[in-house]
Amino acid sequence: MKAREEIIHRYVAAYNAFQVDGMLADLDENIRFENITNGVTNLSLQGLAAFREQAEQAKSLFSARTQTIQSFLHREQETEVEIAYHAVLAQDLPNGLKTGHELHLRGKSIFRFSGDKITQITDIS
Repeated sequence: MKAREEIIHRYVAAYNAFQVDGMLADLDENIRFENITNGVTNLSLQGLAAFREQAEQAKSLFSARTQTIQSFLHREQETEVEIAYHAVLAQDLPNGLKTGHELHLRGKSIFRFSGDKITQITDIS
């Protein structure tokens, strides 16, 4: 379980630093990613190339972003992480939020593993 926590800490640190290569370092080639907000899946993708493309696009949305790990819950094949999230928008969004708006969210991310590689990430807020 300690190894999983170290992998997740590396992923989150790379995310916070806008370092896409660091985010990809421990991901499986066939990574599956889902983002679920208010019970609705608003993003689903498969594969390292698709993940990289999305991560690069997302960088331009924020002038700052920080995920802070609150807790870990380990299961057989996965680890659930409670997350506190803070971000500052770098551009206006279609939903009406404006540049400079601060987001404060709480949610969880579920990391599924095969060996020392992350095979699936599900972000839920």
